[in-house]
Amino acid sequence: MPRTNFQDLLEAGVHFGHMKRKWNPAMAPYIFMEHNGIHIIDLNKTIVKIDEAADALSLIAKQGKKILFVATKKQAKDIIAEKAGSVNMPYITERWAGGMLTNFTTIRKAVKKMTAIDKMSTDGTFENLSKREKLQISRQREKLEKNLGSISDLTRLPAALFIVDVMKEHIAVQEANRLGIPVFGIVDTNSNPNDIDYVIPANDDASKSIDIILTAVTTAIQEGLQERKLEKETEAAENAEAAATSEKKEKGGTGKQGRSRIKRGNEDALNAKLAEKYLTDAEKEN
Repeated sequence: MPRTNFQDLLEAGVHFGHMKRKWNPAMAPYIFMEHNGIHIIDLNKTIVKIDEAADALSLIAKQGKKILFVATKKQAKDIIAEKAGSVNMPYITERWAGGMLTNFTTIRKAVKKMTAIDKMSTDGTFENLSKREKLQISRQREKLEKNLGSISDLTRLPAALFIVDVMKEHIAVQEANRLGIPVFGIVDTNSNPNDIDYVIPANDDASKSIDIILTAVTTAIQEGLQERKLEKETEAAENAEAAATSEKKEKGGTGKQGRSRIKRGNEDALNAKLAEKYLTDAEKEN
């Protein structure tokens, strides 16, 4: 069953592309028609592409991997922060720092620096600094939080990128392509889909359009996370059951050995009595 339907996409304005003079010919397969100089996106293809992307994202989440959401345009920032945050995925809503992926080690150092500043404020070190030093460090902390706060938990390269407006975020696309990281993207009629692994042809300017697509993909991610959780619980239950069965067998084996020793002890006692009787009888005969 499709995760979206034609009517909802239509009402959200997903079908509105850019003006004809701004179009990218590579988007021709996804264009339904032209109306008043504006390209209209084929929503039937959008529905199929949303489902393909959602299934792939769900699988990535099920494997316990991270998906980095990227959207720095004004109308998408709040939506990305809300939707990505709801599934505990990292996101970038401020300027994409060059080398965010290709120079990830340096980015991690900046995040660690932010953590070190936080530690200073809790262990009392911050109080020993001068007023000017406190102000400088606080400003540095605010800047780091603004640019990198949402990826502070990203300890390794993401398994995939989800981008709103691949034309605006072309640097992120280039870095992901260089590292072989799959890219999922909302691609409008003015953008190049050739560098995107999972193209979702749609209006990337309208907030309603962005919202309905992100709702579909984050719901799929949540499903993947739930499946992973269920599998872990099932595995833990099976391991506990196996351990209990093994322990029971060991106890059963110990019991049998105990009974064997008891029988052996009775046999020795009987032999001793017989030997004693034999000796007594022999003494009487003598």
